[in-house]
Amino acid sequence: MSDHHSAALPVAIEGAFLEALMSLLDADDLAAAMAHVSGLHHADLARVISNLPRADAEVLFVGLPAPLAASVLAELDDALCEDLLEGVGPDRLTRLLNVLDSDDAADVMARVPKRMVPLVLPQLEDAEAVEGLLEYDEETAGGIMAKEMVAVPPTWTVAQATEEVRRNRETVEELYVIFVVDDARHLQGFVSIKQLLLSPADARIGDVMNPGVRFVTTDIDQEQVAAIMRRYDLISLAVVDDAHRLVGRVTIDDAVDVIIEEAEEDYQRLSGITGDEEPTDTVGRITRGRLPWLMLGMVGAAIAGSVIGYFEGSIQQVSILAAFIPVVMAMAGNAGIQSSAIIVQALASDNVWSSSILRRLGREVVVATINGVALALVLGAIVVAVFAMDLFPWTEEAQPLRLAFTAGLSLFVVILLAAAIGTMIPLLLDRCGIDPALATGPFITTSNDIIGLLVFFLLASTLYLPYV
Repeated sequence: MSDHHSAALPVAIEGAFLEALMSLLDADDLAAAMAHVSGLHHADLARVISNLPRADAEVLFVGLPAPLAASVLAELDDALCEDLLEGVGPDRLTRLLNVLDSDDAADVMARVPKRMVPLVLPQLEDAEAVEGLLEYDEETAGGIMAKEMVAVPPTWTVAQATEEVRRNRETVEELYVIFVVDDARHLQGFVSIKQLLLSPADARIGDVMNPGVRFVTTDIDQEQVAAIMRRYDLISLAVVDDAHRLVGRVTIDDAVDVIIEEAEEDYQRLSGITGDEEPTDTVGRITRGRLPWLMLGMVGAAIAGSVIGYFEGSIQQVSILAAFIPVVMAMAGNAGIQSSAIIVQALASDNVWSSSILRRLGREVVVATINGVALALVLGAIVVAVFAMDLFPWTEEAQPLRLAFTAGLSLFVVILLAAAIGTMIPLLLDRCGIDPALATGPFITTSNDIIGLLVFFLLASTLYLPYV
């Protein structure tokens, strides 16, 4: 996409800038509103539109010139894009899509109301390319790749390849490498723009190309694509079909979008959200995404409450046991989340190998052992100190040293189990093809709360209660 504007976004679009813009739109002064946002980069303008009330966003979008409106569409989240497209006629939509690269056009086309697809798709300049991209899953290499690229045979000279670059200057806006293909478009190698400029004009492309070209197939998950580009410091990655024919390329801006998108999804899942919530989503959609996890948390809390209820007699016998309930629950949840977060991060960056799973588990157990011993000693010391300072009523039968030992041992076992669970569940979910980010947050916290309480009361019933 080209940059239509170069000025920076005002410091706080949610402040006076937005208020002034909404006032102009409310007064039906579209010309003044357009002047107010003139000079904004299309990405910044997309942020402005996303922060406007839906009615104002639609009015402002309709007033934008086609090239700018097209670039803004490509920057919007799916829900808002779909809403804005509802008010766009087929002729204007065709003009908008013709401005975009094939990958961006396909992304927007996927949000177009179904009734308009037959009216718009045949009219596109790159109709075949866009239609081909729509066949791929949106979250695969085929779904994020662009068809626009420069590919030349190895028999061409550097001068011929340079002229080919010039011929494609309008369609290939961001050019980093030239791919080398044979007559059947099988990928042979690549030539960087730097190498092209520094090579003699009469040199053969086959002699100056780099045969060690990285590539992915169209069905590879977009997260793996981004990981490959990050690992090998690539700014352009070739995409081939099952026959090793070059069909497209993924550029660094696409990879960055994927990295940000996946990070946002993982962060939401860590918090017990479905992972696809957008700021412009409706209340109903947001509720549907959050309520199931809150229900799961409530069920888990009810089970934890049942555990406490089962040991109600023990608590009545020695009421101080109740003081350890929040300690056990908090430490179990925290230890589990720490371990699971590290594993989820490693899985997301593709840093967990099958041969290293036991080593990972072993390391987490060692860390949990050290942390558990340290925290158990601290908790035991606190218990002894509380009794020594008469901060809690007690008799000789209370046996503070035995209570300190029981509480410390319980905390040690709970932390050890929580770390093991927090490590293994993400790995098991990943092995089953489920996003391991779902393992953290409410799931790990709730399960470890229940296990922690069971461990604590069982040890207390065995090691402490018989002696008081």
